[in-house]
Amino acid sequence: MSRQSTTTGRSTDGLAPADLPPPVGAGPRRPSPGARRRAPRLTPWLFLLAPLALLVTFTYVPIAGMLSYSLTDWDGVSPDKAWVGFDNYVQLFTRPELFRVFFVSGYYLAASVLQMAVALYFATLLSFSTRFRNLFKGVLFFPYLINGVAVGFVFLYFFQSGGTLDSVLSLLGHHGRHLWLGDPDLVNVSLSGVSVWRYLGLNFVLFLGAIQSVPSELYEASELDGANRWQQFRHIIAPGIRPVLSLSVILAVSGSLSVFEIPYVMTGGSGDSKTFVIQTVKLAFQFNKTGLASAAAVVLLLIILLVTWVQRRLVPDERVDVV
Repeated sequence: MSRQSTTTGRSTDGLAPADLPPPVGAGPRRPSPGARRRAPRLTPWLFLLAPLALLVTFTYVPIAGMLSYSLTDWDGVSPDKAWVGFDNYVQLFTRPELFRVFFVSGYYLAASVLQMAVALYFATLLSFSTRFRNLFKGVLFFPYLINGVAVGFVFLYFFQSGGTLDSVLSLLGHHGRHLWLGDPDLVNVSLSGVSVWRYLGLNFVLFLGAIQSVPSELYEASELDGANRWQQFRHIIAPGIRPVLSLSVILAVSGSLSVFEIPYVMTGGSGDSKTFVIQTVKLAFQFNKTGLASAAAVVLLLIILLVTWVQRRLVPDERVDVV
């Protein structure tokens, strides 16, 4: 007979037993050693696939489009985009009125320094045993939870002539009406003061979390050695929160360069309150110069990256060990 039963361990027609389907009731085949080695390497990429796709779609693709628009004279509406090369960048740096708005960022940078100092003070104070400290934590963090547009409308009434601020000053003996949002000497001071109130809670929470991560044994040992609060801050708290301080400086510089919502809601960028971002938005949507606005956005991005790189070079991210 040319065929034999499969129960004898041989297949028919000269086929090896491995080529035949498994018998009924047999278990699944075990994966090969190569497949088992590849599986752990592929697993992290499978988890990263969705966030990477979102990052590329909503971050890097728009940036690439912005770069391409900055090399054209596109008005944002017509389908035609004439190639102009680097003319938009040349125009941006040769027209002083387009680059002068960067000086407004100096007010917000100074306000950011004040904001960090106040946030660090309250974070240090409330990290120790203080009465009603949970209440004060909520009060300090609450402004950051409010929508920026709502904050702008609230402070419109606060700063109007004869409004809340003038009423409070009159109670203190300073009578008179002030154009807080109309006087060129006061408008940027007033707007930057609003940003201090709005973003104080963010830095406060960052500093408070960093201070509370310092081991409590260090405070106890310093108290046994007779250290006061200032010495504890100088030798324990400040070295322990150095990475968070570095992060806060980066956020302060980048935020002062890209201020938008508070001055746009409160003044619309009129007068001397126009920031670089407000100018970019107006170039794109009011004057239909999308190409020039894209070039301005690219310049702002490069400046923020440069400032961040310089800051990281001056203050490297070192591992701090206060023990």
